[in-house]
Amino acid sequence: MTLMSYGEAVVDALYTSMKEDPTVTLIWGSLTGVGGQSPLVAKIKEEFSDRILHPPISEAGMAGIAAGAAMSGLRPILPFGTASFMLRAWDQIVHEAGSVHYMSNGKARAPIVFHGVHGLRGGGGPQHSLSPQAMLWNNPGIEIVLPSSPADARGLLRSAIRSNNPTVVLDHQRLTKVEGDVPEGDFIVPFGRADIKRVGKDITIVAASLQVKAAISAAEELVSEGIDLEVIDLRSLVPLDEETILQSVAKTGRLIVADETPMRCSIASEVIVTVCEKGLDFFKSPPVRINRRHGHIPTNLAMEEHGLPSVQRIVAAAKSLAV
Repeated sequence: MTLMSYGEAVVDALYTSMKEDPTVTLIWGSLTGVGGQSPLVAKIKEEFSDRILHPPISEAGMAGIAAGAAMSGLRPILPFGTASFMLRAWDQIVHEAGSVHYMSNGKARAPIVFHGVHGLRGGGGPQHSLSPQAMLWNNPGIEIVLPSSPADARGLLRSAIRSNNPTVVLDHQRLTKVEGDVPEGDFIVPFGRADIKRVGKDITIVAASLQVKAAISAAEELVSEGIDLEVIDLRSLVPLDEETILQSVAKTGRLIVADETPMRCSIASEVIVTVCEKGLDFFKSPPVRINRRHGHIPTNLAMEEHGLPSVQRIVAAAKSLAV
């Protein structure tokens, strides 16, 4: 094990993958977003300069280049920086990369990694705070992963780079400097396997990305009140580990989903309806969604914080279910 920050783990996964596979290329952007992690990429710039492309700043153009390169045999990685900017390349992500395998009857594929930093990051405002995972999930053909720890950041990114499918990796800005132990060597985290971060018996809380941290903190706070939360980290949306979620809700009978997308058509909505369709009889009380508040994200830090799913909102929801 090696102690790394989340940002270091992301860059290490990229460096290791580029060293292992000469087809891995980088269409340069802000890999780790804002937050002081840029010095970590120096060795990548030095050692693999011939595999780094610096096109003009046009998200649609860069995504089109990545799609064409992937269809031609390379494994490009395209960091958009702020995930909000993915919207400028929606056609290339959804209609080109996401559809090529189906539309070519399996003759072509697009093994691309689209990387973005999502979420309420601190003063980002409406145009720099998007979490597009629910919108992406609405389009077939794209794998979606959301790490919550340095180990998962490294392991999931390495799996994404090896995947033959277009994959969107979304890291949360507030996780960049979080530290944790990361396994060494050829360590990967397979898609479609949720991680039970904390075993509990009273309430299941399903979360992803930053909200996993909030869920764990809420669980620790509720111990003194005799409420035992089981925390499930989704890790990937596509594929989704339905079995782990259903088994947990069958045990606890209660479900909270914490999700940083707006409530309508959200990750929380989809997880809850999946459990309702396949395990409605499990519920002892109605499930609860805890989402980003529906509205534009203000630049004001105090108002921004009010809109974020939080430990306090999870604690309040858990107390209401435990009655």
